[in-house]
Parts: sequence; C-alpha cells; structure tokens
Amino acid sequence: MILKKQTYSTDKKVNPFIGALLFLISIVLIAITGPLGFIYGLFYSFASRGIRGIGEFLLKIAISVDQLGNVLMQHLLNTLWVKGGGYKFGNRDETISSALGRNKKLGTLTWQGRTIDKILDIIDPGHSLNSIDYYIEPTKNIIDNLAWIYIVEGKILVVRTKDSNKFQIPGGRRKMGESDAETLMRSINAGLGVEIAPSTLQFIGIFETQADGQKPGVLMRKTCYIALYNGELTLGQEIAEMAWLGYGDRENVSEVDALIFDVLQENGELI
Repeated sequence: MILKKQTYSTDKKVNPFIGALLFLISIVLIAITGPLGFIYGLFYSFASRGIRGIGEFLLKIAISVDQLGNVLMQHLLNTLWVKGGGYKFGNRDETISSALGRNKKLGTLTWQGRTIDKILDIIDPGHSLNSIDYYIEPTKNIIDNLAWIYIVEGKILVVRTKDSNKFQIPGGRRKMGESDAETLMRSINAGLGVEIAPSTLQFIGIFETQADGQKPGVLMRKTCYIALYNGELTLGQEIAEMAWLGYGDRENVSEVDALIFDVLQENGELI
C-alpha cells in the first residue's frame, strides 16, 4: 500500500478548452523532458543508493504509470471489468490494481476482471487486495470518515443518530484541510460533549465496505483511533441514543462497523 497525502481539496470546474490545451502541453513536455529526466534519474538513484535506489525509482514510475492508466482507460475498464453497481475506475490518485482489489472485495468483477485478477495472483499472490490504497483522495464514491474506538470491559461505545436505526462507532466526516485529530476532536465534542485528548491518540486501522443506504459502489472508509477523553458523555443534538455493545450485538451496527467489530473480536478486545 502506498501512503499519500491525507488532506484533500475538491476539484475546480474545468474549462474544456483549457483542459485540452494543458493536455497538449503536458504531452509535449513529457516527450521533450521525459527521456532526459529518466536517464538522469537512473544515474542519480544509482549514485545515491545503488541498485536499491534504481529499484525504488522505477517503482515510483510504475505506480505513476498505473495511476495514469486508471484515468486513461477508466471508461474501458468500467465497461469490461466491472459489473453494474461496482466501484468505478478513474480516481486519478489510485492505481488500476487498487480499484481492481476493491471490486474483488465487493464481488463486482466481470469474468474479464476476474481473469485479470487471477493472472496477477499468479505473478504476485494477493496482488489486487494488497494494492488497495486507503489514502487516495475521497471522491463521490468514497465517504471519508474518522472513528473513535473506546472500549470498556469488552464493550465498545456506540451511538445512533436520529435518522438511523443502526448504531455506529462515534466519529465524523473529514472537512477540507483537517487533520485526523482535528476531525475527531470536533466531531466527538459535537456528538458526545467530551474533549478528545490528542496526545493519547493511537492509530488502529482503516476499514472500508459498501456504504449503508448508498447506491452500490459507494464505499464508506473509516480511519480508526483510540484515545482518552476529558468531560462527561452527553448526547449532542443529532444523537438519539448512546450504548455499549459487545460482539453479540454486531447485527445492530453499520456494515463497516461490523467489519471493525470482527477485527476487535479477533484481537480479544470485544466480548
């Protein structure tokens, strides 16, 4: 998995003429400077880190080419490799292998897509699943949330909003420019009235499934942390109920939280 930026901004509206002009300029620049930059990069990488440096340099190029292919061939791949309602190729920040892996998890690959995945598995076992990149920029097909995991005596704190009949691990959606800590502190304070202690934040993991109540192919991604807090837990305006659930209550939570419950139970955290 390739780690990337975690602060995102929305795309600006594109003037079709400007888009075409910038495309032509980029093609000219890569044709002129690309070979020179590549040769210089090989010598520089070898001089600075030897054979390992060349390998790392070529890997970066391979990933960039893969990302370009994900955009360049998105419509073809979406037609040939993905069933209706699958996760779409085309995120400029993601590789083809990553999008392939997401569809494999969702079970939305066509026979052509499954064939390609099997070929990649022969070359590199588990390639597409291992290539899923959770640090790509959110799009309309990826809902990017943070979650606070707080467990006491084998039970986890969960909440239910007024517009849902399912419980969920407390947290919230990232706003543009926010860090993980800032998102959690803001959302937990608004929902439960307590102050997360940022110095106690510990990263747990990133989990992703089909988003509840959304059209097929829209994914919910949750980046999870544990942390201590200050204050007294109280219900915010949008929270209808707060509860402490064990693993036996798994069917009462959202799909992505059910996945988190599985991992916490496997690790001996939930009873």
